[in-house]
Amino acid sequence: MAVKVMIPTPLRPFAGRQASVSVEAQTVGEGLDALTGQFADLRRHLYADGGRLRSFVNVYLNEEDVRNLQKDETPLRDGDTISIVPSIAGGRSR
Repeated sequence: MAVKVMIPTPLRPFAGRQASVSVEAQTVGEGLDALTGQFADLRRHLYADGGRLRSFVNVYLNEEDVRNLQKDETPLRDGDTISIVPSIAGGRSR
C-alpha cells in the first residue's frame, strides 16, 4: 500500500531535497526501509550502527508517536503518513 513519508528540512539534502516521498509498505519499519533504500545517504542519519533508530529520531504515524503503538511493526493503511521528526536541542536559558 502507498504511504507518504514526510522528510524534515534538515534531512532533505539526503533525500533529493524532497519534502515527502511516496513508498510502498505494510509496516512503519518497511516504510522507513523503503525510504532509505531509495536514499542510502539518509540511513546514517536515521539509524545507529546496530540498525536501531537513533534516539533523537521520532517517528509518527499520522499524528501518533509509533513508540505508543507497535513501533516498527505498526501496520499501515493506504494513504497513511509517516513523519520523521528529529529532536531539537539547544538554545539559551535566560
